[in-house]
Amino acid sequence: MGKFTYDGTVKVDFDDRLLAHLLLVIGAKIRRGESFHFSWKDDPSIGDGRTVIWIHPHASISYKFYGSRQAAINRAWLDELTASANSPAGLHVVPEPPDPEGDDR
Repeated sequence: MGKFTYDGTVKVDFDDRLLAHLLLVIGAKIRRGESFHFSWKDDPSIGDGRTVIWIHPHASISYKFYGSRQAAINRAWLDELTASANSPAGLHVVPEPPDPEGDDR
């Protein structure tokens, strides 16, 4: 599990593999100066609700990976996450699809 921290106040655990994909999607949007919503389902231990944050180019974001290996990137998943980030609803976590190029998970 890795940790995503937003503006020092919102901290959430995501699997390292998902976090690696989120880093690429969020980084690309911020690099282009784009702002967007990012939402995820909360863990049942904190109420089983949903959190939504507004990501913008001046936000302070950190990604803490607890695994020592860099995750293989699934291009199909990256494309789906990017499509959700570009939608009116904003970025949300979607299940990982099969990687047509194969990977070494």
